[in-house]
Amino acid sequence: MSESPDTRSLVSASSQLNLMEIDTIDDKEFDIPQVDTPPTLESILNEPEDEEEPFILEDTCLLNTENIDAHSCETSSLASSDSGDRTHLKRKRKTVELSTTVHGSVLRHSILKGISAQIVSAADKVDAGLPTAVTVSGVIVVGTSHGLALVFGKDLNQALRLCLGSTATGAEYGAVSALSINHDCTRLLCGFAKGHITMWDLANGKLLRTITDAHPPGTAILHVKFTDDPTLAVCNDSGGSVFELAFRRLMGMRTCESRCLFSGSKGEVCNVEPLLTAPDLKDHPITQYSLLAMASLTKILVIGLKPSLKVWMTFPYGKTDPTSVPQLAWQFVPVQKVVNPVLAFCRGDTVHFLLVKKDETGTIHVIKQRQLQLNCDIISLNWINSRTLVVMDSGEKLRVVDRPSQEELESLDVAEVQLVYNSSHFKSLATGGNVSQALALVGEKACYQSVCSYTGQMVLLGTKSAHILTLRNWRERVDCLLKQERFVEALSLAWSFHEGTAKAVLGLFGDPAKRKGVVADKMIEILFQYVERSVKKCPEHGKIQIMEQHFQDMVPVMVDYCLQLQRTDLLFNQLYTRLVENCVARGVFLESLEPYIVSERLGCVTAPVMRDLLTHLQDNNMMDSVENCLIHLDITSLDIQQVVQMCWDNQLYDAMIYVFNRGMNDYITPMEKLFQVIGPPLREGRALTDEQVVMGNKLLVYISCSLAGRAYPLGDIPEDLVSQVKNQVFEFLIRLHSAEAGQEEELYPYIRTLVHFDTPEFLNVLALTLEDFKNDKQALEYQQRIVDILLKVMVENSDFTPSQVLEFLCSPDDDTRHTERQQVLLELLQVGGVIQFDEGRLLGLAEKAEFYQICEFLYEQNHLYDKILDCYLRDPLRKEEIFNYIHNLLSMPGYSSEEKHCVWEKALLHIAELVTLDPAKSADLVAMHFPEEVRPIITRLQDDHLVFQFLRCLLDQSATSREGPHPQPLLRLSPDLHELHIGLLCRFTPRQLTDFLKASQDYRLEEAVQITEQYQVHEATSYLLEKKGDSHGAFQVLLKTLKDKLGAVTSEKRSEEEGETGREEESPLQRVEGSLGDIIALCHRSSQSLNQEQRGVLWFPLLEAMMSPQKLLKGPDTRTTSEVLKELTMKVLNSMSSFIPLPAIIQRILQDPVYGKGKLAEIQGLILGMLETFNYEQTLLETTTSLLNHDLHWSLSHLRAAVSRGLHPRQDHCNICLQQYRRRQDSPDDIIIFSCGHLYHCQCLQRKGSGHAEPRLLQVWSCYKCISSQRGRGGDRVTTETGRGRSTSLAQTNVMSREAGEDGKKVRTVVGNLS
Repeated sequence: MSESPDTRSLVSASSQLNLMEIDTIDDKEFDIPQVDTPPTLESILNEPEDEEEPFILEDTCLLNTENIDAHSCETSSLASSDSGDRTHLKRKRKTVELSTTVHGSVLRHSILKGISAQIVSAADKVDAGLPTAVTVSGVIVVGTSHGLALVFGKDLNQALRLCLGSTATGAEYGAVSALSINHDCTRLLCGFAKGHITMWDLANGKLLRTITDAHPPGTAILHVKFTDDPTLAVCNDSGGSVFELAFRRLMGMRTCESRCLFSGSKGEVCNVEPLLTAPDLKDHPITQYSLLAMASLTKILVIGLKPSLKVWMTFPYGKTDPTSVPQLAWQFVPVQKVVNPVLAFCRGDTVHFLLVKKDETGTIHVIKQRQLQLNCDIISLNWINSRTLVVMDSGEKLRVVDRPSQEELESLDVAEVQLVYNSSHFKSLATGGNVSQALALVGEKACYQSVCSYTGQMVLLGTKSAHILTLRNWRERVDCLLKQERFVEALSLAWSFHEGTAKAVLGLFGDPAKRKGVVADKMIEILFQYVERSVKKCPEHGKIQIMEQHFQDMVPVMVDYCLQLQRTDLLFNQLYTRLVENCVARGVFLESLEPYIVSERLGCVTAPVMRDLLTHLQDNNMMDSVENCLIHLDITSLDIQQVVQMCWDNQLYDAMIYVFNRGMNDYITPMEKLFQVIGPPLREGRALTDEQVVMGNKLLVYISCSLAGRAYPLGDIPEDLVSQVKNQVFEFLIRLHSAEAGQEEELYPYIRTLVHFDTPEFLNVLALTLEDFKNDKQALEYQQRIVDILLKVMVENSDFTPSQVLEFLCSPDDDTRHTERQQVLLELLQVGGVIQFDEGRLLGLAEKAEFYQICEFLYEQNHLYDKILDCYLRDPLRKEEIFNYIHNLLSMPGYSSEEKHCVWEKALLHIAELVTLDPAKSADLVAMHFPEEVRPIITRLQDDHLVFQFLRCLLDQSATSREGPHPQPLLRLSPDLHELHIGLLCRFTPRQLTDFLKASQDYRLEEAVQITEQYQVHEATSYLLEKKGDSHGAFQVLLKTLKDKLGAVTSEKRSEEEGETGREEESPLQRVEGSLGDIIALCHRSSQSLNQEQRGVLWFPLLEAMMSPQKLLKGPDTRTTSEVLKELTMKVLNSMSSFIPLPAIIQRILQDPVYGKGKLAEIQGLILGMLETFNYEQTLLETTTSLLNHDLHWSLSHLRAAVSRGLHPRQDHCNICLQQYRRRQDSPDDIIIFSCGHLYHCQCLQRKGSGHAEPRLLQVWSCYKCISSQRGRGGDRVTTETGRGRSTSLAQTNVMSREAGEDGKKVRTVVGNLS
């Protein structure tokens, strides 16, 4: 069927994706293919807006190609500040910061005047009733409460084309409750309040079908919708059921077959939404499944209608407001160059998204995407394009939301539309109101049939009017702000279009450069308007501050956007020319340039503007700003002499140096001028003023930068001038005399001046230069020349002596640069400077100054190595190095035995200090060099804790693999030292004692037991007694400990004894549980070797100990403790049941006063717990036995089947004598057949020796042919294979049977493949 003109008048494909350009699509951009549009619509689009009315009333058709550009482009955006509400036009304008961006008015809201007028007219003239439903495609169809469907065209007049139905049928069917148009705009489905469905031909208005039996009677049609298949539709009734409608035409008869997809008895569905595909996406792999989304009151379902009905996914809403309306909306969305459908759904304030895609293997995936949280109750949800959602809340406010960023772009109040609600249909009032209360509650805010979207636009149906909402194109959004004179916001919005960061963009197409050019032209136009408006509206009277504020709001914005657009020509040649007419504007403009110059965003200024800038700043005494600007600008266009004089007069030294360097490539003159200022007072011995000190510091930095190739105060010297500048600076510094030298001037005045000004910093400059130019021969020659000059200057001084250097470096009163002074003196001594000083005096000064490295150097020169130990011990920075020093000296050759002995004795003398410093390293040292002195060393260590640390390191089992430069084997110590360590462990770390006892074997048991009993470390005592063989004694120790802890639980007090064991952080019950675990483990280990009576001696006291405290726990406060103790008692019972008979356990429980005098219910838990454990173990045993028996039976059955199956011989003759066994009649003989298929006479095999006797078997046979072939392969393999063959013969089974043949020979079958 050809497309009608009315259909072509709609830009039906304007928001569809162009798959031909899919390679340019990503998740931030998509293209809308261009279509033809009626040219008469252009005048409608350009119609001026009435700013006095809250809505833009336009007599326009539904869709407009100027509003929706054929190549719209969307990108991500900046933040929004414009609500789009027209009531804000009368508010006072506020200045917007440059960092703030706006979205402007995103939606254009218009009323369809032609349709609205005819709806009202139809209600009055033909009694059509009030509007109830609307749908849009190639035409606009409005359903009424009296059963009529009004079809309007989309031309300029919005004329009424068809009036479908009549008031008579309306009285029978009820109001129109649902409408749907198929994809080619040829058929219309109407659903009615009383359950009827009709199908109309939109070309001629003919009624094609009246469907009355598609769903249960007595329920209203809530939704009826076509799918992509024109012969398939779905409907949803007020009973909550969903039905599939299949249209057929057989022999001229139109029929409709109905199939229930979802029954309302399983949960009422109140919204359905089929996935509709645009024509250019008809080949998408998902479309073949004809997806349908259904929203019930508790969840959503996604099902496929083709090729067979299948549920793809269900998703519950979670906890929601029962009055919230479920919403569904499909949209094809491009993500990473792939277009797939996305379902948006919600109930309440949270919008969820499901992405449906098909992977390369053909598997369908439904993937949950990031949800969108809105602070409103949503009653309508629609996609306006693939990135933008329009939602309506229960307050009838529209919110435009960008899905990727989840930003709200605009909110618009549409309360004046007087939206039509579908509450009566959800309550099914036309059929008696037979609906559930939950569905009726949802229907209070249902507006499914009065809000619809189509190709990027939305239509709202009011009680007396129809409205349309469309996205504005980018120019219209900017112009909307300009009409309100919101220039700053308009520029911000335009810049977001320019940078591609705006959202909901329409009207920009082509490549990015072209788009930027179009937007830039618009921004320039806005800037001119802004400047003109600011100049014209400048207040002519009043305070100067008001005028300055007026231009300060405008000028920085103008400058910023001109620089961002890189249009300085526009800024200086046109905009500045316009502003210079106003003196205030001129001053504000010039001052606003400074931050851009300093930040180097503005590097070049025209000569007239530069002159005006310097004159203005100088006239206003803003000399700091002058300097800041000069050192960041190209000053070649200025009068250099004038600028230099200005800088010198105003002490702008940085600017002066910059002008000399950049303007004239002169790097020496600035140094001469600075030396002329600071030189004379230094030569005369006068103190420098603050200004002169600043100049001297600048001079040092300038020299350092020049020598390093860096420009001052910023940047770099041009590469072709670096070497030249460096040489010029060196030549300048080593000059014999200055240019204006007098007779009294000393040699090398510049070096002398720098040395007098700040000697350390000057030397630092030279040192840094030396590091930078190590490979520069000429630079090194200059540096050596400067060093020679420095030495000459110093030595020629009559007051200079080496002792002065020593006194200065070793000054004890000077705490500054201590390390640096010591290092300098050490280097001086290492290069031979010691001959210049008296060693005794030097050593005394070094000790006073705490120069311990100097002392070490001098002691080493005199071989006093033992005194070096004192240097290390007193030096806080090198204390840790003493261990390596002692070890190296005692281990390495080159030292005499006397020297080593002195060091050995000195180390032994200071052993306490060494252990305090590092016990581990001290232990290593002792183990290697003092193994015989362990006991005297321990005697010297008077502190018990120090002894403990030392012994622990000595006895550490990991000493054999200790990481370090000198690993040593474990040192064997006497038992008494081990026992000393055990006592110290009891005192300091009792928790580690048991681990030590388990790891060590060098202590005596009796002494160790006495020590642990003395310090009451019961766990260790128990371990030692058990190791000794006294299990009962170990049990008694642990039992006593357990009773003490149980007593602490019942009295709710912590015992002091347990506090000593280091478990203060544990609760009493936790300590009881730990102690119980230890005693149960002991009983388990001991019960293995005890008889029944001895086992009872262990287990029953433990059981009594656990049960006796429970009678002391009374009252509700002890309930938790009692429960825990009962659980622990059950643990004891379960453990002892493996060693004690169950009757004996029960008898002992019943004899206990806690349980024996009470009722059975009091011990029911214990007994049932024991029985449950018994039943569990019995069941486990039975199951295991059954599995083993089943496995054995299966294995035997398979073996029997294998040996019982018949064998088929390959030939009918013997493979040895080659005679058929049937033809040999000399004597009856056995026939042997192997599993390999070879057949032999028994006698033939016996002659060949292929049989041998084995125990329990009469005869074991081997296949002669197979064995022969294996032997023929040679080597050891024959033996191996033969052995394998003989081993397999053990599984052979001989079966004797009589053959049914006339020869009556016996046949013996041998199972087993020898190969």
